[in-house]
Amino acid sequence: MSCHRIDELLELLEPVWQKHQDLNLTQMLAKLAEEAGFTGPLAELTDDVLIYHLKMKETGEGKMIPGIAKDYVEDFDWKGAILKARGFDDSER
Repeated sequence: MSCHRIDELLELLEPVWQKHQDLNLTQMLAKLAEEAGFTGPLAELTDDVLIYHLKMKETGEGKMIPGIAKDYVEDFDWKGAILKARGFDDSER
């Protein structure tokens, strides 16, 4: 795991751990794994599962994933985008 992922995980973990200061690290990871629906052994829990769960934990049901929301465009014109990518001017139609 690279340093930026460790930093991201620690940043996301800190506020949750502050609420459950009585837990040690292993207990906190087991709690998060259970919340995320992870059923395998704790040794197989990946940082991706933890990061995704911690990011989505505070997001309401039915909300868009934060990383996708920034790129979302309402009523995107796929046909126009494909024509433009192929070199056709959309106004020529």
